[in-house]
Amino acid sequence: LSLDGLTEGLVLVSGDDLIPGAVWYEADAGGQGLVYSFPVGALAEARYLTADMLLDGTTLTTFTLYLQEGEDGPRFGMSFGLLNQCSARLRIPLEAVNQGRWRYPREGAWLKPICRDQRVDLRRVDRALLVVERKGPDLSRFCLTPLTATIEAPPLLEKLVLPKGVLLDELGQSALHDWPGKTVCADVLIARLEAQLATAAEQVLPEGFSRWGGWLARQVEATGFFRTYNDGERWWLVDPDGYLFWSSGLDCVRFSIDSACEGLEDGLLWLPEPEGEYAAAHDAPERRSFNYLKANFIRAFGAEAAAENWATIVLSQLRALGFNTVANWSDWEIATDEVPYTRPMDAQALQALPAIYRDFPDVYHPDFETAAAGFAAQLADTVDDPAFIGYFLMNEPTWGFAQETPAAGMLYNTDTCYARVALAETLQDRYVSERALSEAWGFSVTFDQVREGRWQQNLTGAANVDLDAFSEQMVIRYFGTLSEACRRVDPNHLNLGIRYYTVPPAWAVDGMRTFDVFSVNCYKQRVLAEEMAQINALLDVPIMVGEWHFGALDAGLPAAGIGHVPDQVGRGQAFRVYLEDAAAQPWCVGVHYFTLYDQSAIGRFDGENYNIGFVDTCSRPYAPLAAAARLSHERLYQVASGDVAPYDDAPEYLPLLFM
Repeated sequence: LSLDGLTEGLVLVSGDDLIPGAVWYEADAGGQGLVYSFPVGALAEARYLTADMLLDGTTLTTFTLYLQEGEDGPRFGMSFGLLNQCSARLRIPLEAVNQGRWRYPREGAWLKPICRDQRVDLRRVDRALLVVERKGPDLSRFCLTPLTATIEAPPLLEKLVLPKGVLLDELGQSALHDWPGKTVCADVLIARLEAQLATAAEQVLPEGFSRWGGWLARQVEATGFFRTYNDGERWWLVDPDGYLFWSSGLDCVRFSIDSACEGLEDGLLWLPEPEGEYAAAHDAPERRSFNYLKANFIRAFGAEAAAENWATIVLSQLRALGFNTVANWSDWEIATDEVPYTRPMDAQALQALPAIYRDFPDVYHPDFETAAAGFAAQLADTVDDPAFIGYFLMNEPTWGFAQETPAAGMLYNTDTCYARVALAETLQDRYVSERALSEAWGFSVTFDQVREGRWQQNLTGAANVDLDAFSEQMVIRYFGTLSEACRRVDPNHLNLGIRYYTVPPAWAVDGMRTFDVFSVNCYKQRVLAEEMAQINALLDVPIMVGEWHFGALDAGLPAAGIGHVPDQVGRGQAFRVYLEDAAAQPWCVGVHYFTLYDQSAIGRFDGENYNIGFVDTCSRPYAPLAAAARLSHERLYQVASGDVAPYDDAPEYLPLLFM
C-alpha cells in the first residue's frame, strides 16, 4: 500500500537492520501513525493485510489499523499489541471488516487482534491508518516493513528476531526486566514454597467472620444455601447458616499461569519436553502453552505432590488476604468444606447451535431448548453443595462489544437461519405490506430479503429501531430459556447472570430479569454507582462486579492492566478505594478481583501480559497489596452496614496501558 506520510508527532529514525526492509519510527503519544492511500476498491479482492514489526523497549505498545471509506465514511479498526524485543508478523484477515468476529487468535508476538468501530465495504475503502493506540511512559520505538495486501494467506514467521536474547527465564519471569523482588534462583523459590506450606494452617479469616466468611454480628433465616436478602436498607447475600454475607472474591484461583509459547519457543530459556517430570506443566500441548507456575511447584514438591500442596498454599493465601470467595475461572473443586465458590458455566453444549452473529446462537433453532437442557445438566454435580454460591451463565459475550445489535449483525453475517425467518415474520406482522416496511425503513426492501440472502443495504435509523426491538426479544428468549433450564436442574443456587463487559444497553437489559444477581465487569476507578443503581431499580435484583483490577509497571510485566497506578503501594490504595466504595453501595453484594496471579510476561492465550495479580509466577505475594486487602476485609462489614466510612485515599491513576 502506498505510504502517503506520517501524522504529526511520529518520527522516522535510524535503527539496526534487524528485519529486512523495515523502517524505524518513534512515537511520544497515542494517535501518531502512518497514513496510506490507494484507489477505491483496491482491497476488494484481497484477503489479508500483512507486515513484519518489532517493538523496542520493555513496555507494551498497542496499535490500531484503520480502514476507511473516504474521508468521512465509516471506519473499521483492528487493534493489537506486540511483545517487546521479538519480531512479529501481522496477518490481518480482511473478512474481519464484516464484524462477524470480535477477536482473532494471537500468533507469536502479535497479540490480541480485536475488531472495533464500524463495518466497511472493501469496495469503497480507499485509505488506511496505522496508529499507536496506547504506550508506556517512554518513547515507543518500533520498526515496520511495507504494509502489503495479499490474496494468499501470508506464511507464519519461521525464525524469530530476538535483539535482547530470551524473553523468559527458567522460572517463567521476564528476562528483559529487573525489579525489586525478582526471584534470583530456583533455591530461593523452593525455600519460599516450603515455608508457605509449613505455615498454611496459621492463616485465618478476619475476626468476626462466620465459618463461610459471613458477618457473625447479623443473622437471619438460614436455608442451608446462599441466597439474596434485602433488609430494607440494602441488599446482601446470606450464607448457609443465615449470616449476612458480602462476597469479596478472587478470580482465577487455579493452578495455572498460561504462557502461550507457540511460535516463541526460541525466546524461552527453558522449555522441557512434553514427556517426563514436567509433563503436567504442558497445559495445552496442542497449542503449545507452558505453565511455569505448575513447573515451579513441581520443582519444589515433585510431580505427585505439586497439585495438593498448591491447593493447601493457595487457600491459606486467600484466608491471609481476607477473601471469602473462590470466584470465576477457578479450580473450584478445591473449595471444599466451608470455602464459598462460584462456577462459570461451560458453553460447549450451546456450541452445537449455529451462531447468527459472533457468539450469539440461533435461539429460534428447533434444537435450542434441547441444547439449553444440555447446558444446564452440568449443574447436577453441585446441586447439594452448601459452599456453592451460584453460577455465571457466561462471560462478556462478544456480541456485546459490537456497535450494532445482534439482529443487525445477523443480517450482514448470516445468509440464512431460523432467527432471520422469525425477524421477517415479526416485521410482516407489524407492517403487513412490503410497501409499508420500505416506507418505514426509508429504502426499498422485501420480507424475502430480510428472511434470507446476503444483505447489502445500509441500515437507517428507523430500521435499527426495529432491529433493536427484535434483539431485545432474542435476548429475552436466550437468557429466559437458559435460566429456566438451569433452575430445573438446580433450584438451590443463585443465577449470577452473564458478567456483561459494562453496563448493557437498554435493549439488552429486559432479558436479564431472570437473573437472581445482575453481574457486570467494571474496570473503572470505582464502581459506576449511578448507572448500576439504575439497573438495580429496573431489575430489582442486587449487583455483583465480576472483574476489576489495578496494575503497575514496577514488577517485571510489560503492561499494567486495565487499571494503571504508579507502583505496588498505589495498587493497594486503589484496591481499598474500589472495594470499600463498592461495599458501601446498597445495591452491591460483592466484587471479584481479576486475578490471583500475574499473567505471563509473554502473554496468555490471547496475549494479555499484565501485572494484575496478588501473587507472581514464583508464588511471591505483593506485600503492599496484600496488606491493603487484609485491612479492607477486616472492616468490610462495618463499611457495608454504614458504621464506618469507606477508605478514600486514592492513588494517582495513570494513563491506561493494556490490550
